[in-house]
Amino acid sequence: MGNSKPGVVIAVLVILVLVLASLVLYAFVLKPAVTGYVINAQTQGVEYALATLVQASSNCEIVPVTIGNKTTQFVDVSCLQQPEQTVIG
Repeated sequence: MGNSKPGVVIAVLVILVLVLASLVLYAFVLKPAVTGYVINAQTQGVEYALATLVQASSNCEIVPVTIGNKTTQFVDVSCLQQPEQTVIG
C-alpha cells in the first residue's frame, strides 16, 4: 500500500517545498521591500507637510494644524516682530 502511490507522495512533497520556498521568499525578500517602500512614502509625506507648513508660515499666514480633535495655530516668529500694517480699503 505504501509503494502503490509514490507519485502522490512526490507531488505532495513538491507542493510542500514550493509553499515553504514561497514563505521564505516573502519573509526575506518581499516583506522588507514593501516595508521599505512604506517607510519611504511616510518620510516623503512628513517632509512635504513640514515644507508646506514652513512655506505658509513664512508668508506671515496663520497656519492651523489639526491633529485629532485639537487644533494648533502656527505663525513665523519674525512676522510677530514686524510692525502691524493697516489695510485701507
